Amino acid sequence: MSSEAGAVLHSRLDVARDHPAFAGHFPKFPVLPGAALLDEALQLIERERGIDLTQWLVASVKFLDVVRPGDALGACQSWGVLRWRADSRTPRTRRRPCAAWRFFSNWLKAKSGALR
Repeated sequence: MSSEAGAVLHSRLDVARDHPAFAGHFPKFPVLPGAALLDEALQLIERERGIDLTQWLVASVKFLDVVRPGDALGACQSWGVLRWRADSRTPRTRRRPCAAWRFFSNWLKAKSGALR
């Protein structure tokens, strides 16, 4: 896929009902931990943009809703920003955003003076 700065990419993540995190988080009300969702986001960006994120910083994260077993999430990426929204095929048919991230490279921060 294109890694052009202005390109907007759309992706889908199907959350497995048997994801290992659900066993302990929380047994009677399983919710995907934010760290697991962030990991999925980072893998998605690396795979689709073809960039190495080891030199990038997560500038902000907002978890706006829970992600449950069997949820289908749609991701909308614009350069430096990733938003997850529950897909219309999600069992609970909610469509509000469940998370949003903003990413910056160390190079961009250093250039702007933010790392000094």
